[in-house]
Amino acid sequence: MTTYPGPSLLTLASALLLFACTAYVGRCRMKFGIHAPATSGHPQFEIAYRIQMNTLENTVAFLPVLWICALNLSPFWASLLGSGWLLARVWYALAYARDPKTRGPGFGLSMLCFAGLGLGGAWGVLRGLLG
Repeated sequence: MTTYPGPSLLTLASALLLFACTAYVGRCRMKFGIHAPATSGHPQFEIAYRIQMNTLENTVAFLPVLWICALNLSPFWASLLGSGWLLARVWYALAYARDPKTRGPGFGLSMLCFAGLGLGGAWGVLRGLLG
C-alpha cells in the first residue's frame, strides 16, 4: 500500500489531461484537414495545438515539484496544491478553446499552485538538510 495516494492519483490525472489535449489536437487535425507534421492552419487547430504544448510544458515542470513537495513536506499539501494546479489547467484549456483571451485566470491559478508546490518542496528539502 502506498502512503502517497493523492500525488499518485494526480500523476495519473495529469497523464489523462495530456491524453485529452492530444486527442483534441487529433480531432482538430481531422476536422480541418491538417496533416502531420503541419502545426499551423486553421485558427482553432492552432489553439488546440498551443493548449497541448503549453499543458505539456507545464506538466513537465509540475510533476517533479509535486513529488518533491509530497516526499519532503506533506502529501496532504502536495495533493491540495496539485489538485488546484490540475483543475486550473483544465479551466485554462477549456477557456482557451472557447476564447484565447479568457485563458489568463486558469493559467494564473495554475502558476500560483505551482509556486506553492515549489516553495513547499524547497522548504521541505532545506528543513531536511538543516535538521
